[in-house]
Amino acid sequence: MNKYHQILDKIVSEGNLQENKKGKIKYLLNEKVELQAIDLLEILEGQQIARNKLKAELDLFTLGVDRVKEYNEVGVQWWDYCGEYLVNSYPKYFEHLPELTEKINRELRSSKNYVLFLGENGVQTNQQPCVSLIQFQIGNNELEITAYLRSSDASLGLPSDIYDLFLISTKIQCRLKGITLMLANVHIYENNVTKTKRLLRGEDVKFNLNV
Repeated sequence: MNKYHQILDKIVSEGNLQENKKGKIKYLLNEKVELQAIDLLEILEGQQIARNKLKAELDLFTLGVDRVKEYNEVGVQWWDYCGEYLVNSYPKYFEHLPELTEKINRELRSSKNYVLFLGENGVQTNQQPCVSLIQFQIGNNELEITAYLRSSDASLGLPSDIYDLFLISTKIQCRLKGITLMLANVHIYENNVTKTKRLLRGEDVKFNLNV
């Protein structure tokens, strides 16, 4: 059982119950997941991930594209519920990523913490980023990424976020040592619990998007 499946199994077996505006969930608070290179390989090779769509989405994010129609044009429909535009969401913050990665590659300082913050207090948004902070640290010429996720849909969002972080790591001219995830609230929606159990038994499943 890879580390992604381990967190799924823990939510199913030990998760608490909660209800929000999107429905009922099973959740855990303040979970930490440390992924080394072998863990990433197991997850990314073993999980059905829309790689091409996620890469195209990240490219649009970093260009600051906020028009939902342009995401549709690369096959990404999961932002349709936001309306015509993503307001104060991922594009606003990820458009600073190229400048940050360029700075990291120019300096490669082991004594410095490089941080990308995603989100602001008191602003109107139709999709607050689930990833609130990405920190880049270099030690012994190796890159370590730490990401703080304020909220994580373990069925759909979490594997996509892991893949995004891996893609971001390839933009930095250092060997990736690992990615650490700080999951403030990691959850499975009630209508995906049975499908999660089937996934853990090795079956192919398609999860429902809860918006």
